[in-house]
Amino acid sequence: MMLGFLLARAGIDVIVLEKHKDFLRDFRGDTIHPSTMELLHELGILDDFLRRPHQKTTEVGVHIGDQHLTVADFSHLPTHAKFLAFMPQWDFLDLLAQQASRYPGFRLMTEAEVTDILRVDGRVAGVKLATPQGVCEIRSPLTVACDGRHSTVRDKAGFQPQAYGAPMDVLWLRLSKRSHDPTHLLFRIMPGRLFIQIDRGDYWQCAFVIAKGSFDALRAEPIGKFHAEIISLAPHFSDRVSELTTWDDVKLLTVEVSRLQRWYASGVLCIGDAAHAMSPVAGVGINLAIQDAVAAANHLYRPLATGQVSTIDLARVQNRRELPTRLTQRIQLVIQNQVVSRLLTARRIPRAPLPLRLVNAIPWLRRIPARFIGIGVRPEHIRSPEKQKV
Repeated sequence: MMLGFLLARAGIDVIVLEKHKDFLRDFRGDTIHPSTMELLHELGILDDFLRRPHQKTTEVGVHIGDQHLTVADFSHLPTHAKFLAFMPQWDFLDLLAQQASRYPGFRLMTEAEVTDILRVDGRVAGVKLATPQGVCEIRSPLTVACDGRHSTVRDKAGFQPQAYGAPMDVLWLRLSKRSHDPTHLLFRIMPGRLFIQIDRGDYWQCAFVIAKGSFDALRAEPIGKFHAEIISLAPHFSDRVSELTTWDDVKLLTVEVSRLQRWYASGVLCIGDAAHAMSPVAGVGINLAIQDAVAAANHLYRPLATGQVSTIDLARVQNRRELPTRLTQRIQLVIQNQVVSRLLTARRIPRAPLPLRLVNAIPWLRRIPARFIGIGVRPEHIRSPEKQKV
């Protein structure tokens, strides 16, 4: 949606395809980081974004047993928004779609599921769609795969991502919010368990981290045993864990870290999770994907204006975004393999690692993880121009 918005803004004809009827479904990535809000500021729509319902936090804290540590402070970032914003992704997508619709070249097609790609002389020349009106085709000088880690476009184009493994999966659930609840983003670590609660306004979105592949065994137990595990991690939920009536109220996110060696071929480009599936560590996935979109618009609006996009043009996008992706995934893998995996096998409350203790004890050090989470590696800026609006 961001790429479609930026290209339409630059005078390029764009069709964004969405297989669902609308955006109203349960996304996992709803954390909007300062780097993304800085881009919204550059586009002049940050105030529009902040007028929509959202929650914000300027600090990230971790509970290890009974010890609380503050590990990131966003209030010192050199950005206009010095906080993390939590906004349902359907609201964010709706904002971008509304802004994009101000430009004559933008078109959003819903209930349009890509089933295959079109090839002409070995070049990807568009896609085949299943719609309520039947099967149809769209031909285009460039097809961009923005359809996630299970991308149809990527698979049909013959790309094979390399997987790097993950020691955990994540169970997502929601619990109602009460006036006496904690007010900050909370990470809680206990022997063999990690728990995260994210403020969604009138409810908490919670992540219960488990060892990779252990969900079936957990699900074989009565839901009441899971209630007890949640209470041991977050006692303030003891009065409402019964809201999880069955295991159907708990959703499994299978964690994957993977990356394409080459993100493009003639006529097709992969960005976001289609090019590099990110770990949920630090919640950077959606923001890294938006950085990809900005870089793609910056490099491609000129060749798209001529209708001739070469593989050299597409290679420039990967060259710009590959280093930030590799470095971010590398840091995520170190945290996964050296920290998360050990915590998930711990039999007693672990001692806080020395880096966390130092960050907690020396406030200015909290700016370092805040910069990695909030701004990231090599942040992008809007370089594509704005043409006439509708």
